[in-house]
Amino acid sequence: MTASRPIEILERLIAFPTVSRESNLALIDYVRALLAPLGARLTLVHNAAGTKANLHAVLGPPGGGGVLLSGHTDVVPVEGQAWSTDPFRLTARGDHLLGRGSCDMKGFLACVLAAAEAAATRRLDRPLHLAFSYDEEIGCVGVRGLIERLIGADDLPALCIIGEPTMLETVVAHKGKLAARLTCRGQECHSSHAPEGLNAIHLALDMVGEMRALQDELAAGPRDDAYAVPFTTVHAGTIQGGTALNIVPNGCTVDFEIRNLPTDDPALLMDRLFDKAAALTRAAQARFAGTGAAIDIVNAYPGLETPPEAEVVALLRRLNGEGPLRKIAFGTEGGLFHEKLGITTVVCGPGDIRDAHKPDEYVSRDQLARCEVMLARLVDEISA
Repeated sequence: MTASRPIEILERLIAFPTVSRESNLALIDYVRALLAPLGARLTLVHNAAGTKANLHAVLGPPGGGGVLLSGHTDVVPVEGQAWSTDPFRLTARGDHLLGRGSCDMKGFLACVLAAAEAAATRRLDRPLHLAFSYDEEIGCVGVRGLIERLIGADDLPALCIIGEPTMLETVVAHKGKLAARLTCRGQECHSSHAPEGLNAIHLALDMVGEMRALQDELAAGPRDDAYAVPFTTVHAGTIQGGTALNIVPNGCTVDFEIRNLPTDDPALLMDRLFDKAAALTRAAQARFAGTGAAIDIVNAYPGLETPPEAEVVALLRRLNGEGPLRKIAFGTEGGLFHEKLGITTVVCGPGDIRDAHKPDEYVSRDQLARCEVMLARLVDEISA
């Protein structure tokens, strides 16, 4: 296909099947090979097993300030999806460029790498930082190692743009997420004598009832109508329990999540559920030792709430023009960059999140071209 430089790079990036369960090192090696000749200062932060890595690259003068462009390299699986093309081969269909990750979010990464090539030919008066992370799709896991490495550094960027697909609209806020597992332990017996046992599924349902009551209160409470779902949500996603109909079950687990407005503290909401679990456990153990309900937090990342008057918002308006500021329900690594490093952050990237994670995922040529222009203006902005 006749391609711009971002499309040429995107074709290479799509060919790396960086599903979260697999290594991303081949893609990272490609990016390193592209950036090293540009004079970029490169740092790798591997996972414990050495099978995946974050890459941090800096172009331009040493010292603090400048802008960070950040995105994740992993993609969601394709199994069970009815693709009409090879998902790991970029395919052009009119204005659409199909491939797993084209929208979420290798299209942005391709534009970033093309911008880095352009920046290397300029004299920058502020540094340009690039961050490529792993395992974002399973809960913003991988980038935490990079962030820990940067804590306390004296050369942090001042501003950050996370390139998740927003149709290049400026997003100043997103919800946080907390994922947890409820484990209920009962006492089994023959179901014909059910009252003589303790039903673990019933314990779990008592807890789910508390979650639903909490959800009703949140839906009726303070709202932020800038979000498509304008309140914090509590959602039970999976439940597993019991072995046979004629056995009172002794075990049940429920995986649930809270997706909170940045103004709602998920720890306070969890306190409500912890208190309910403790009450159920006291009542259960009055009958059978070792029974009850326990909750373990599996993963969490913070929300993002950037003031409209922030410098990074003004920067995006200079790059993209005036437009509405949006808030989104899905999470990003942006909340971590702001909470852990104090970097003022927005989310802005090519593509529509509705086209992500689907068969025949795509990003449009027009969106990539607009992103290329946006980042070219950014290079102008930070050049002497």
